Amino acid sequence: MKEVKRPWGKFIQYVLNEKCTVKIITINKNQVLSKQIHKKRSEFWVILDSGIVVEIKNKKFKTKPGQEINIPKNTPHRAYATKTARFLEISFGNFDEKDEIRLEDKYGRV
Repeated sequence: MKEVKRPWGKFIQYVLNEKCTVKIITINKNQVLSKQIHKKRSEFWVILDSGIVVEIKNKKFKTKPGQEINIPKNTPHRAYATKTARFLEISFGNFDEKDEIRLEDKYGRV
């Protein structure tokens, strides 16, 4: 991430000429993503709304809008929502949905 100041204000540049995939993920109220790891990519999250609890390894913490989270490859992670909420996900590396290794899943997909 790089912050660039201009006479009119500033911009934050998250990615420049890198192989990446960008998504906005919405988690419905009282739902949870799979606890998972990725072998081929790291992730960078920017929390957009209040109501998201993040778990990295086995540590859980409440987040705030604008908070930034780095998730290295091979790191167990997931997110919960206490109300419908969104976050921006930038995946760095070779993106493939099949790269998800689910460790736990509320919906029976392990």
